Amino acid sequence: MNMPIDPLNWRPARLPVPAPLNGRFIRLEKLDPRQHGEDLWQALQGPAADLKLWNYLAYGPFSEREAFDQWLDRNGASTDPLFFSVIDLPSGKAQGILSLMSIVPEHGRIEIGHITFGAAMQRTPKGTEAIYLLARLAFELGNRRLEWKCNNDNARSKRAAERFGFEFEGIFRKHMVIKGRNRDTAWYSITDDEWPKVRAGFERWLAVENQAEGGQVRTLEECRGITV
Repeated sequence: MNMPIDPLNWRPARLPVPAPLNGRFIRLEKLDPRQHGEDLWQALQGPAADLKLWNYLAYGPFSEREAFDQWLDRNGASTDPLFFSVIDLPSGKAQGILSLMSIVPEHGRIEIGHITFGAAMQRTPKGTEAIYLLARLAFELGNRRLEWKCNNDNARSKRAAERFGFEFEGIFRKHMVIKGRNRDTAWYSITDDEWPKVRAGFERWLAVENQAEGGQVRTLEECRGITV
């Protein structure tokens, strides 16, 4: 005889709103194509841009500014995905974008995606802090599950997911056709019961005492493994 399943003591999550999120190194602001467009063009598509960042995205690179601006306009008007610009605090310039997406409040499910960081964010704490700020918001809204999905061929994104504390769940084979090529999609997640440990790791890693002039003192994985 099957035993009844106890109902969850849980309410649907709240929808995210595009209020600024402030960190030590960056600030996340709702993507504003008029305000951020020139900075993002230079960071993502200009002479100093690393065009390999577009390899596994469904769009880009953009050879013409008009097409790039149209892409930004669509993103800026969207609520799912809800796009944020990453603002470098010292310079005040937008250096990348990312989003909250696949927002399903009735099930407490949300995803971080469309991550497009310029070269100035590479090998700095800025990208890690951007992920932390959105992850923190996702769980503050009452979500039970935060997702990360990427092309299974994208070793860089898979490594990032694991570094950030996402757990690998499996591969959806022949999930999409992107730019005329097959995409098997790797799925990762952090759940609400895992988040306190993951959050503590982020906060230890981003702390002043861990960010020495020559770089990190402890890795993010090491910071996540500390018990108190």
